[in-house]
Amino acid sequence: MDLGFFTMPIHPVNKDWRTSLHEDRAAFLLADELGFTEAYVGEHTTDAAENITHCISFIAWIAAATKQIRLGTGTVNIPNTHPAAVAGQVAMLDHMLDGRFIFGISPGGLATDAEAFGSLNADRPAMFLEGINHILKIWESDAPYNIKGQFWNITTETQMMTDIGQGIMTKPLQRPHPPIVVTAVAPFSKGVTEAAARGWEPISANFLLRKWVKTHWPKYVEGCERAGRPADPANWRVARSVFVADDMNTARDYVFGANSPYRFYYSQLLTKMKKHGRANLFKHDQNMHDDEVTLDMVMDECVTWGTPDKVADDILALRDDIGDFGTLLVAGKDWADVALSRRSMILLAEKTMSAVNAAIPAALVAE
Repeated sequence: MDLGFFTMPIHPVNKDWRTSLHEDRAAFLLADELGFTEAYVGEHTTDAAENITHCISFIAWIAAATKQIRLGTGTVNIPNTHPAAVAGQVAMLDHMLDGRFIFGISPGGLATDAEAFGSLNADRPAMFLEGINHILKIWESDAPYNIKGQFWNITTETQMMTDIGQGIMTKPLQRPHPPIVVTAVAPFSKGVTEAAARGWEPISANFLLRKWVKTHWPKYVEGCERAGRPADPANWRVARSVFVADDMNTARDYVFGANSPYRFYYSQLLTKMKKHGRANLFKHDQNMHDDEVTLDMVMDECVTWGTPDKVADDILALRDDIGDFGTLLVAGKDWADVALSRRSMILLAEKTMSAVNAAIPAALVAE
């Protein structure tokens, strides 16, 4: 099992933006040093807590400081920008990273972003599909493109001078395009099936109960079968919130204490999900009333915490429950305590995952 990182960072609103940005950067650089295989960053334009406003810009900022880690958008919210802009930005970023780029895409889930961009009442799934199709068409075509759609038309026909380069849109280094991943944020996600049918790979979100994460694998298999390709568990990424400490008391206090960044993170998410009718992500029974979904219940289900050995056992138990998967993506949190946050990543990489991967071959034999 590989170890990766995924952050849609949720910081206290009154925290200096420069501080939170540099802490987020430091988390990515530490992940690179520790041998994490990949790392993703999200984006929202209209959220003072989730305050990375453009994931491509953030990755460009840290690209030259990383050595081996693959960096991914988590995700580019396709309806919120023009496909030609995304195509050009991603192509350049793939070159800046020398092919270490992963293209994470989604329709975007923040209602105020949609409102700000004028698409709150639009068919955003249709915009998403047209947008990514346009982007891929740009990369497989030559000028003048002449790509038509319901939401965007793209051409350089009347103004191009290709002999001097004008009117030509650049292509990514990885051909025909960088690997594409999609985030799965719903039980029994149909999007996972559609993505798999197109050769894309899923990330199961860290704010889903594990019983709903488990539903993603059969949907992935369904899509792979449609495409006539094998469904390889190595391509399934599962995001979870994890905190590792040298002792249980430290871990318990940091995760469940009054000032815990984990409580803050899930309090923010639970409030948003209830407001927008998506609290079902946290429900064991879909008939539960939203008021029955408590923060403590969500924390108990969604946060893996403890000493390196305990967390290793919990990760293996997760694998036993949902099935084999290729990469554990640790979900980033605010670095309320910088030393403990860094220590957690170090212990996870150097101790916990060693124990996990030592145990997996024996588990495979038993299976």
